[in-house]
Amino acid sequence: MKKLLALLFSFLLLSSTSVFADDISDFSIEGISIGDSLLDYMTEDEILKEIERTKNHYSHLQEPNKYAEVYLLKDFPTYEDGISVLVKNNSVNKYISNKNEKYIILKVRGMMSYIEDFDSCIQKRDEIAEVISGMFPNIQKEEYSYSHSVDPSGKSMKYDVDFTFNSEDIIEVSCDNFEENLRIKNNWTEGLNIVIRSAESNKWYYNKKK
Repeated sequence: MKKLLALLFSFLLLSSTSVFADDISDFSIEGISIGDSLLDYMTEDEILKEIERTKNHYSHLQEPNKYAEVYLLKDFPTYEDGISVLVKNNSVNKYISNKNEKYIILKVRGMMSYIEDFDSCIQKRDEIAEVISGMFPNIQKEEYSYSHSVDPSGKSMKYDVDFTFNSEDIIEVSCDNFEENLRIKNNWTEGLNIVIRSAESNKWYYNKKK
């Protein structure tokens, strides 16, 4: 049975001895898991509109359109800022040879706002990271911060705690802290992210332009 990787109400569930998972496929966010087809949650027309809208989100990568980010068009009770997923981008057929692989989900991200409340975001991040550490005492854990790729000035920061499986799949718990003028100009939110990400998407995500 898939385990719900949520916030708030999930801590008792995740700390139970019955939920120790073997790999990333044992987790879901609001019932959405790595390997699902996004067509189970949205129509193809909705997906294509989102792919067009977010087509420049990863312009800093070597292959910016190999995959696409899609925001699900519904409200979620825990993740009030929504959920996004990364899918194989077959708005063109260049990257997809098997039609059964249409819009396979490679990453799921749940988002919660902590606008101008960075300390609370870090506190919640650390609470969740502690639960995950208890579930996987031998997993590789890394904590680090870096300049956010969306801000050329380097003033916007991302603060991550990553848990890496032997498969190179990752659970990420992080806080975004955007430079305030940039955030307001773009009407962005900022705060907590919980991400489950496949090894395949990791290789693409970290292959940045020189």
